[in-house]
Amino acid sequence: MRPVVLFPLFRPVTALPGLGPRLGKLVEKLAGPQVVDLLWHLPCGVIDRRYAPKIAEAPNGRIATMTVRIDSHAAPHNSRHPYKVRCTDETGVLELIYFHVKGDWLERQMPVGKTVVVSGKVEWFHDTPQITHPDAVVPLESKDEIEAVEPVYPMTAGLPAKTLRKAVRAMLNDVPELPEWQDAAWRSRNGWPTWHESIRRAHTPEDEADLAPTNPIRRRLAYDELLSNQLALTLVRIQQRRLSGRVIQGDGRLRAKVAAALPFSLTNSQATSLAEIYEDMAAERRMLRLLQGDVGSGKTVVALMAMLNAVEAGHQAALMAPTEILARQHAESLAPLCKAAGVDLALLTGRDKGKARQAVLDRLASGELPLLVGTHALFQEDVAFKDLALAVIDEQHRFGVHQRLQLSAKGRAVDVLVMTATPIPRTLTLTAYGDMDVSRLTEKPAGRKPIQTVTIALDRLEEVVHGIHRKVQEGARVYWVCPLVDESEQTDLAAATERHAFLRATFGDRVGLVHGKMRGPDKDAVMAAFQAGNLDVLVATTVIEVGVNVPEATVMVIEHAERFGLAQLHQLRGRVGRGEKPSSCLLMFDPQLTETARARLKTMRDTEDGFVIAEEDLRLRGAGEVLGTRQSGLPEFRMADLAVHGDLLAAARDDAKLIVDRDPDLAGERGQALRTLLYLFERDAAAKTLRSG
Repeated sequence: MRPVVLFPLFRPVTALPGLGPRLGKLVEKLAGPQVVDLLWHLPCGVIDRRYAPKIAEAPNGRIATMTVRIDSHAAPHNSRHPYKVRCTDETGVLELIYFHVKGDWLERQMPVGKTVVVSGKVEWFHDTPQITHPDAVVPLESKDEIEAVEPVYPMTAGLPAKTLRKAVRAMLNDVPELPEWQDAAWRSRNGWPTWHESIRRAHTPEDEADLAPTNPIRRRLAYDELLSNQLALTLVRIQQRRLSGRVIQGDGRLRAKVAAALPFSLTNSQATSLAEIYEDMAAERRMLRLLQGDVGSGKTVVALMAMLNAVEAGHQAALMAPTEILARQHAESLAPLCKAAGVDLALLTGRDKGKARQAVLDRLASGELPLLVGTHALFQEDVAFKDLALAVIDEQHRFGVHQRLQLSAKGRAVDVLVMTATPIPRTLTLTAYGDMDVSRLTEKPAGRKPIQTVTIALDRLEEVVHGIHRKVQEGARVYWVCPLVDESEQTDLAAATERHAFLRATFGDRVGLVHGKMRGPDKDAVMAAFQAGNLDVLVATTVIEVGVNVPEATVMVIEHAERFGLAQLHQLRGRVGRGEKPSSCLLMFDPQLTETARARLKTMRDTEDGFVIAEEDLRLRGAGEVLGTRQSGLPEFRMADLAVHGDLLAAARDDAKLIVDRDPDLAGERGQALRTLLYLFERDAAAKTLRSG
């Protein structure tokens, strides 16, 4: 159960003053639904109101706070002209400028003869200093109401900054004193204050330096977040290890047949990864392993060999893919190899209905069917295995980490192998898959040709179309990926539809279109036509990013390449270069490029190594966007920035291991404080793996 001391932080944001249902919804959209979400919503700027000159000394363009006397009001004759309030001190005159003033509220707020304190940006106009719509005007006796240094928060339309600051101040008054979970010597060495002081000072910065991610206060909070992440993963890993496994060791007869049927021999990294997988499967504890391989590095063959190891030992195995296209692709590429080995393989997706589906389920339940490939339809209750021993999950980040164990619950002590073709930087591997052992495929299978990558401005579209026309006449097949306009599928679809119509003018009926809004059978029909050579050009949204395999396709055109993340561009490029012929990738860009976009395109030109690309993507864009989608299953950090705090992540990993080695149930004094940390960062599932104490 969540500790009582944290209850104030887990109230809805509407419990804070000034945040009724309407504004509460805006805060929820901005930060999150609970008070604790606002706690992690840190300032991104400061407004310093401490400068308090006399009127004559107030410089142009600077924010100043001045004590003045109200001399007169001048209302305009025309509503388009400004309302002016004339103020003075012993050195000169200051005008306060207001537009669209209704009624006499200004006269009531600032009666002539009254001394007030005014704060805002000073601008000199015809030798007279002015402040247009001052940020604050208060009576002299209330001058303490003006914040000397005002934090500036990331905002959303319709939410007044003053209301948000007031809510944050109220929240800070309610922040409880929590027991210290950090190691005393480590905290002292870094010169970090307590958690309570850190969170208070993070929300009350004194100057710009306090906002830097390298500031000790920000580093302390980033470390807390990373420690909660690493501790949670360590505890989940231990719980997995506690669950008994079983020894799975095949005799190699089926794998030998597949090896003989392969048109190439396994690469060194495939052989090494398989040795690691077989060793895990033969051990008495459960396997939980991540297989990372770049596009075209041969993960599917490794997965099949692992699955056949289970079948040789008399068990069943399943492979789950995130999309129907990918599931069908896996089934098609594995079918000839399974046939060579004399092993039955079936496909199960959400589209399968009636007798055909029931026949697969019956054979699965009886144990007659050893291998199954499917989508998340495999999670469904009526899917029962006789003896599932190995679950292979492809493109895990599409499912979300919590689903990792759902498939393994379909059998007794199921080993889990997770595969991803999205090269993930080492730091991110630690944050998302720290509970797993990792194998990496670093070579491409023999015969894969390098892909020539060129960048070309969008205003040369006609040239590109002519060039592609030549290629098509030579027998090439072409992918044309349309831009990710924004997060709206509707506008992405419009862009693809428009480009499809444009290309039909040149290529006629031999241009196909696929996008995410199409029905499965329609999508499959277009893909099949492209695969069979009945279409020369396939216009697509990023629906083709993962797992589409057409060896005859040798040209990839990506429009507005600057709008895609590096990992995504790399995935798309990997759709070509799969056959005998040389391939090329054209990255079309808007000439008005940002420096970051320019750097991204240069990286794509310079290297085909997915791991180099992933590290560069992390450096350029930060962890939150590295997989090109927020629904990536990767943890989203609010205070830690892995591009800046990589050293802290390594320290947090070591600290978490040490903590759990010394106190596996977090029962000691520091352990109890660390339980609070887990609940504070909503790692409840990990906290619940602990024995009570």
